[in-house]
Amino acid sequence: MDFIFSKHAEEQMLRRNISKEAATVVVSHPEQKIIDSENPDITVFQSLIKEDGQTFLLRAFVNRNRQPNVVVTIYKTTKIYKYYEGKI
Repeated sequence: MDFIFSKHAEEQMLRRNISKEAATVVVSHPEQKIIDSENPDITVFQSLIKEDGQTFLLRAFVNRNRQPNVVVTIYKTTKIYKYYEGKI
């Protein structure tokens, strides 16, 4: 899948200490894809990641109706059970 990062997404990666490599991996090979219930143009690509012995859920919000697809924003969270679907 071809994609680009929006300026906002790039700013959030810097602010939230998310490497471009980690962001690229989650968008290229997500563990899960979830359509945003509030905006069906947006799909959340997410995967579990480990940093310094702690597990996070990395979530990238991607507008798949744009070509190339646009990563609108991205963040990592410890609220895995709130967002992750299925068994962990």
